[in-house]
Amino acid sequence: MKNKEPIKQSWLDSLKLYGQKSVILMFSLGFSSGLPLLLVFSTFSFWLREAGTSRTEIGFISWVALFYGLKWLWSPLVDRLPIPFLTSRLGRRRSWMLLAQTGIICGLIGIASTDPHHSVVLMTCFALLVSFSSATQDITLDAFRIESAPERLQATMAAAYMCGYRLAMIASGAGALWLAAIFSHGQTGYQAHAWQLAYLCMAALMSIGVISCLIAREPTVEPQQKTIPISLIRRIQRRGYSLKNASYIAWFVDTALSPFVDFWQRYRWHAILILLLISCYRIADIVMGVMANAFYVDMGFSKADVASISKVFGVIMTLLGAGIGGVLVNKSGTMRILFLGAFLTASSNLLYSYMALQPPSLTLLTLVISADNLSAGIATAAFITYLSSLTNVAFSATQYAMLSSVMLLLPKFIAGFSGYLVDHIGYSHFFTMTAIMGTPALILIPILAYLKPFEEHSS
Repeated sequence: MKNKEPIKQSWLDSLKLYGQKSVILMFSLGFSSGLPLLLVFSTFSFWLREAGTSRTEIGFISWVALFYGLKWLWSPLVDRLPIPFLTSRLGRRRSWMLLAQTGIICGLIGIASTDPHHSVVLMTCFALLVSFSSATQDITLDAFRIESAPERLQATMAAAYMCGYRLAMIASGAGALWLAAIFSHGQTGYQAHAWQLAYLCMAALMSIGVISCLIAREPTVEPQQKTIPISLIRRIQRRGYSLKNASYIAWFVDTALSPFVDFWQRYRWHAILILLLISCYRIADIVMGVMANAFYVDMGFSKADVASISKVFGVIMTLLGAGIGGVLVNKSGTMRILFLGAFLTASSNLLYSYMALQPPSLTLLTLVISADNLSAGIATAAFITYLSSLTNVAFSATQYAMLSSVMLLLPKFIAGFSGYLVDHIGYSHFFTMTAIMGTPALILIPILAYLKPFEEHSS
């Protein structure tokens, strides 16, 4: 997909795009995509910390989310492999979507049936199921989004998707904490049943994604984009393989390797800079995020405090950030807003560093959470648009999965050591360190904006 100069539109015309049916549907699917993440990430960490799990253990358990960074490994199968019974009835994208959503629901119910006091290993296994299924859902949803709208709508679709995604994160973050507080019935201390009921409610919320999947229209892709080249089969046959075996090998090569070869052929040496930017763009946000809720617990804030502030100010700033990000990208271009988002995200981490040195204050907590959500909204809208612009529609699921995996793999791996770092250097220095981690992105964005590889090598 080419990354062209933005189409000049009035602010009113840009805002009207959000009323289109495909954009509204993408909002609800974005909710389905965003809901599981915190349930195996920061909300999960809050539960574990309140149950007495050490910060170091929490950091290592966060590696269950590494599936988000490894999804490129099975994305070729999602891109091409049909699912018996489902694909013939729902289509290629929606069948995988429904299967993944079913896995998420089963995993959340499994988590809700366990208690870290007695079965932290079993709970982690269910978290792995949620993480794997959620990553699979992301693969197909990203392809569904890219294939469902023309290029002029991609920034708006990305903003709607991200807005639903962020709202789901509020639901699985603040909402889950709020529910756990309510189900505690005012009792102090750790209440396992309260968390279990909260996670059952989260599993029920996944029905939004299931319903959206069932009513969505399967996007159409030109048949020749999925055809295995006959020349490839013949080359393999010349090596002594039968036609049947050569066809299987050719399918694997075309499915698993062609998307990556296509990416390198289109961007050549610029691909290295692109992948470097993608790998470090969200590192400040993700590494900090593992310890955020553990930090709130250690500061003495209750579940109700964190939930209430996130529920009100977090939602407002998330919606505002998502809307602003989508409109700004449409008006000013992707690279400028990509830089702005990276700067704001890194800067918001310094607010956490400052808060760690202050006595507990709900006012300061409100300011920090609001700034963090606003920054994340703007950054994510620009980043999703940027990743989408780099893909070839013939390999949309695999290439987007590869790019988003690169985005998550390094940050998620480093985040596993976050608890160990906090134990040794303290929260304030840890948050400052995560802010500094955002510096490489601020250097790479202007370089890529100057080189414009997306214009020279896009197909």
